[in-house]
Amino acid sequence: MHIAELRRYPVKSMLGEVVPQVRLDPAGLDRDRALAVIDHETGLVASAKQARLWRDLLQFSAAVRDGHVVIEGPGWTATSDDPRIDHLLSAALGRRVRLTGDRPAGATVERPDPQDVLTHGVEAELPSAPLELAQGTPGATFVDYAPVHLITTATLAAIGVEALRYRPNLVVETPDGTPAFVENDWLGRELRIGSGVVLRVVLPTPRCALPTLEHGSLPRAPQALRALLDTNRIDVPGFGVLPCAGCYAEVAGPGVVRVGDQVTAG
Repeated sequence: MHIAELRRYPVKSMLGEVVPQVRLDPAGLDRDRALAVIDHETGLVASAKQARLWRDLLQFSAAVRDGHVVIEGPGWTATSDDPRIDHLLSAALGRRVRLTGDRPAGATVERPDPQDVLTHGVEAELPSAPLELAQGTPGATFVDYAPVHLITTATLAAIGVEALRYRPNLVVETPDGTPAFVENDWLGRELRIGSGVVLRVVLPTPRCALPTLEHGSLPRAPQALRALLDTNRIDVPGFGVLPCAGCYAEVAGPGVVRVGDQVTAG
């Protein structure tokens, strides 16, 4: 196996960037999910998991350029430290928001049941369970759970959708004949990458309705969730039986990961 793609997302729920190499430490990828949009009314972290309110975040993109996070919105481009940024985001999203790199204590997103979203549509007002962010990471970023998220080409090929819909950090190229959802077998194992990076797989990655939404110019893709509901519901420790694709990992050995690096499951 080897690393086919490296992706990071400087602002939570915005489109991110593909990079040729990146440093990993116990907090995750450098500058990944370092920033998030906070809703002024509720104090919750804005996440496209709550599609009714925040799916338009997937029409924004964020990338690191010359040390700054550059955000592209509808008809404008600004850095994250631009004094206009909160106004620009609020106007584009239709809600008063602020951009921050300081994760509030107990930072939480809303997560409607993904099957409810498929059944009733993205505009429906649905019950939403609160999900506290970063429960499995020592860092101060806005990751959903653990510092690193992986998915394999075998799983993506079986589902038939683009990698970016699942917002992975590492896309692992697997040999021909590798079964879909091989990530399920990695739970509790270590993955060695390149010349010294070690990841320890801690959970299968539960899926919300986000992969089914429009991502930039990509149209909606209900099959990104339906395939998992039909074929890969997993008992995720602490969370229940959920549709999953990919896996979460913690960084046991830090270092630089590069596209093309060999990956070995121990």
